[in-house]
Amino acid sequence: MNQSALLRPDWTPATIALMVLGFVVFWPLGFAMLAYILFGERLREFKRDVNDKTDGMFAGCGRHRNRYRHSYSTGNVAFDDWRRAELERLEQERRKLDEMRAEFDAYARELRRAKDQEEFDRFMRERNSVKRNDNGGSPTEFQTP
Repeated sequence: MNQSALLRPDWTPATIALMVLGFVVFWPLGFAMLAYILFGERLREFKRDVNDKTDGMFAGCGRHRNRYRHSYSTGNVAFDDWRRAELERLEQERRKLDEMRAEFDAYARELRRAKDQEEFDRFMRERNSVKRNDNGGSPTEFQTP
Protein backbone atom coordinates (compact mmCIF):
# COMPACT_ATOMS: atom_id res chain seq x y z
CA MET A 1 0.00 0.00 0.00
CA ASN A 2 1.27 3.43 -0.83
CA GLN A 3 1.56 5.16 2.55
CA SER A 4 2.16 8.54 0.94
CA ALA A 5 -1.33 8.58 -0.59
CA LEU A 6 -3.44 11.51 0.52
CA LEU A 7 -6.65 9.51 0.97
CA ARG A 8 -5.46 6.27 2.47
CA PRO A 9 -7.69 4.49 5.00
CA ASP A 10 -5.97 5.93 8.05
CA TRP A 11 -6.32 8.88 10.43
CA THR A 12 -4.68 11.55 8.28
CA PRO A 13 -5.53 15.26 8.27
CA ALA A 14 -7.15 14.90 4.85
CA THR A 15 -9.39 11.99 5.84
CA ILE A 16 -10.38 13.67 9.10
CA ALA A 17 -11.22 16.89 7.25
CA LEU A 18 -13.29 14.98 4.69
CA MET A 19 -15.10 13.13 7.47
CA VAL A 20 -15.97 16.37 9.28
CA LEU A 21 -17.00 18.00 6.00
CA GLY A 22 -19.13 14.95 5.23
CA PHE A 23 -20.94 15.25 8.56
CA VAL A 24 -21.52 18.96 7.96
CA VAL A 25 -22.82 18.56 4.40
CA PHE A 26 -24.79 15.32 4.72
CA TRP A 27 -24.36 13.03 7.71
CA PRO A 28 -24.30 9.70 5.75
CA LEU A 29 -21.23 10.99 3.91
CA GLY A 30 -19.52 11.52 7.24
CA PHE A 31 -20.35 7.97 8.30
CA ALA A 32 -19.13 6.65 4.95
CA MET A 33 -15.80 8.42 5.43
CA LEU A 34 -15.56 7.12 9.00
CA ALA A 35 -16.20 3.58 7.73
CA TYR A 36 -13.51 4.05 5.09
CA ILE A 37 -11.04 5.21 7.73
CA LEU A 38 -11.81 2.31 10.05
CA PHE A 39 -12.38 -0.53 7.57
CA GLY A 40 -10.64 0.63 4.38
CA GLU A 41 -7.82 -1.89 4.59
CA ARG A 42 -10.30 -4.73 4.96
CA LEU A 43 -12.37 -3.56 1.97
CA ARG A 44 -9.61 -4.50 -0.49
CA GLU A 45 -9.39 -8.01 0.98
CA PHE A 46 -13.19 -8.30 1.07
CA LYS A 47 -13.47 -7.23 -2.56
CA ARG A 48 -10.80 -9.72 -3.62
CA ASP A 49 -12.53 -12.54 -1.71
CA VAL A 50 -15.92 -11.70 -3.21
CA ASN A 51 -14.46 -11.52 -6.73
CA ASP A 52 -12.70 -14.87 -6.28
CA LYS A 53 -15.88 -16.54 -5.03
CA THR A 54 -18.09 -15.15 -7.80
CA ASP A 55 -15.51 -16.03 -10.44
CA GLY A 56 -15.47 -19.58 -9.11
CA MET A 57 -19.25 -19.74 -9.01
CA PHE A 58 -19.71 -18.48 -12.58
CA ALA A 59 -16.74 -20.33 -14.05
CA GLY A 60 -18.81 -23.48 -14.32
CA CYS A 61 -21.56 -21.71 -16.26
CA GLY A 62 -19.46 -21.10 -19.35
CA ARG A 63 -17.87 -24.53 -19.32
CA HIS A 64 -21.10 -26.51 -19.31
CA ARG A 65 -23.33 -24.22 -21.34
CA ASN A 66 -22.76 -25.84 -24.74
CA ARG A 67 -22.88 -29.38 -23.38
CA TYR A 68 -26.34 -29.03 -21.83
CA ARG A 69 -27.89 -26.78 -24.42
CA HIS A 70 -28.43 -29.50 -27.02
CA SER A 71 -28.90 -32.49 -24.73
CA TYR A 72 -31.88 -31.08 -22.81
CA SER A 73 -35.02 -33.03 -23.61
CA THR A 74 -38.64 -32.25 -22.78
CA GLY A 75 -39.88 -35.72 -23.75
CA ASN A 76 -41.69 -34.38 -26.84
CA VAL A 77 -39.59 -35.43 -29.83
CA ALA A 78 -41.22 -33.00 -32.26
CA PHE A 79 -40.69 -30.06 -29.92
CA ASP A 80 -37.10 -31.11 -29.20
CA ASP A 81 -36.35 -31.35 -32.94
CA TRP A 82 -37.88 -27.92 -33.58
CA ARG A 83 -36.01 -26.46 -30.61
CA ARG A 84 -32.69 -27.94 -31.77
CA ALA A 85 -33.24 -26.57 -35.30
CA GLU A 86 -34.10 -23.11 -33.95
CA LEU A 87 -31.05 -23.08 -31.69
CA GLU A 88 -28.83 -24.03 -34.63
CA ARG A 89 -30.41 -21.31 -36.76
CA LEU A 90 -29.86 -18.73 -34.02
CA GLU A 91 -26.26 -19.87 -33.64
CA GLN A 92 -25.71 -19.39 -37.38
CA GLU A 93 -27.26 -15.91 -37.17
CA ARG A 94 -25.00 -15.07 -34.24
CA ARG A 95 -21.94 -16.20 -36.23
CA LYS A 96 -23.05 -14.07 -39.19
CA LEU A 97 -23.51 -11.05 -36.94
CA ASP A 98 -20.08 -11.63 -35.37
CA GLU A 99 -18.52 -11.80 -38.84
CA MET A 100 -20.33 -8.63 -39.92
CA ARG A 101 -19.17 -6.84 -36.77
CA ALA A 102 -15.57 -7.92 -37.41
CA GLU A 103 -15.82 -6.69 -41.02
CA PHE A 104 -17.24 -3.36 -39.90
CA ASP A 105 -14.54 -2.99 -37.25
CA ALA A 106 -11.90 -3.60 -39.92
CA TYR A 107 -13.61 -1.09 -42.24
CA ALA A 108 -13.81 1.55 -39.49
CA ARG A 109 -10.17 0.94 -38.57
CA GLU A 110 -9.13 1.39 -42.23
CA LEU A 111 -11.27 4.53 -42.47
CA ARG A 112 -9.58 6.01 -39.39
CA ARG A 113 -6.17 5.08 -40.76
CA ALA A 114 -6.96 6.76 -44.08
CA LYS A 115 -8.23 9.88 -42.31
CA ASP A 116 -5.13 10.00 -40.11
CA GLN A 117 -2.91 9.57 -43.19
CA GLU A 118 -4.75 12.38 -44.98
CA GLU A 119 -4.36 14.71 -41.99
CA PHE A 120 -0.67 13.83 -41.69
CA ASP A 121 -0.09 14.43 -45.41
CA ARG A 122 -1.89 17.80 -45.20
CA PHE A 123 0.24 18.75 -42.18
CA MET A 124 3.45 17.82 -44.01
CA ARG A 125 2.42 19.78 -47.13
CA GLU A 126 1.62 22.87 -45.04
CA ARG A 127 4.83 22.51 -43.08
CA ASN A 128 6.93 22.12 -46.20
CA SER A 129 5.24 25.10 -47.86
CA VAL A 130 5.94 27.26 -44.81
CA LYS A 131 9.60 26.16 -44.80
CA ARG A 132 9.92 26.92 -48.55
CA ASN A 133 8.46 30.39 -48.06
CA ASP A 134 10.85 31.11 -45.21
CA ASN A 135 13.92 30.03 -47.23
CA GLY A 136 13.10 31.74 -50.50
CA GLY A 137 11.44 28.82 -52.19
CA SER A 138 13.92 25.99 -51.57
CA PRO A 139 12.99 23.20 -49.20
CA THR A 140 15.24 22.73 -46.22
CA GLU A 141 16.63 19.62 -44.63
CA PHE A 142 15.26 18.65 -41.27
CA GLN A 143 17.88 19.13 -38.63
CA THR A 144 17.90 16.95 -35.57
CA PRO A 145 18.80 18.58 -32.28
